[in-house]
Amino acid sequence: MSHKTNRKRTPAHAPAVRRTGIKLTLVALGMFAFGYALVPLYDVICEVTGLNGKTGRAEATVATVPDNERWVTVEFTGSSQAGLPWEFRPQQKSMRVHPGAVSVAYYEVRNGAGETITGQAVPSVAPNRAASHFKKIECFCFTQQTLQANERRSMPVRFVVGTDLPKDVHTVTLSYAFFNSDKESAARYGGGAPMEAAGHDHSQHAGHSGG
Repeated sequence: MSHKTNRKRTPAHAPAVRRTGIKLTLVALGMFAFGYALVPLYDVICEVTGLNGKTGRAEATVATVPDNERWVTVEFTGSSQAGLPWEFRPQQKSMRVHPGAVSVAYYEVRNGAGETITGQAVPSVAPNRAASHFKKIECFCFTQQTLQANERRSMPVRFVVGTDLPKDVHTVTLSYAFFNSDKESAARYGGGAPMEAAGHDHSQHAGHSGG
């Protein structure tokens, strides 16, 4: 009587499957690390520019009830940084708002160069402790802005001052700094993109608030 021996056979392509699995795992880890590294970029820009508190971003629908018994003055400022040949300013110097009520302000920008340029606005709020109570619903700073040569544009910012703003804060200042998003373009106009200082020491700016 013949005896058959059952042997566990390993498919010939098993090593290739293992190698593919390892490669996919490394790719996934790399993508996760890259996404995590992008998080501090906004912090780097704020720290390099010396801006004050960072503002928050609110959902499109604000459910808070306005405090009609209280007024807060919101002041507006804006500037173009070196390397960006744009004229940038608020269309109103200030406005009085009720905390909890949605308000809209406008900024105007004009590209004074003879070429298309893309810029990025970085907001900040003063005093620093008011930053976490200032929420933007719609803002030109959420995305980069591309202007054609000599193009002029009016840009809205829709915001709400939280009802939990400290009672002794009567005036809040919203500021924007506009940067040239392209390093080579910024260099042609005598400046640099903020990403050049990515190695800036974060420990020197512990006063920045999160928001």
